[in-house]
Amino acid sequence: MAEVTLDATHPAAPAAHAPAALHAEGHQHPIKLYLVVWGWLFVLSTCSYLVDYFNLQGHLRWSLIVLFMVLKAGLIVAFFMHMAWERLALAYAILLPPLLLLVFVGIMVFESDYTLLSRVIFFKAGV
Repeated sequence: MAEVTLDATHPAAPAAHAPAALHAEGHQHPIKLYLVVWGWLFVLSTCSYLVDYFNLQGHLRWSLIVLFMVLKAGLIVAFFMHMAWERLALAYAILLPPLLLLVFVGIMVFESDYTLLSRVIFFKAGV
């Protein structure tokens, strides 16, 4: 098979391909952005360790741990995996399925509580 390449300097090549060839390397983000995100990750990690340090218990503990975990994961996905600069359709394709799984897990938790309650009532009535 013959390989065909377009040369932007060739007179027959379209002029629209020349700027695209110059910018094919990609966009560089400033290092300050990554340092700020790293700082926020450090602050959120410190907050999650403080939850254990202050010996918080119960739903407050787990709510704070999950909140800090989701915030850190969101920062990592948005900036270090460059999802903040992707098309919205690609972001939805990657982020929407895990969010839907969390919704389904929440639905199952509520249903399991109902099932447990109905079994306790049924087995207690039979005694």
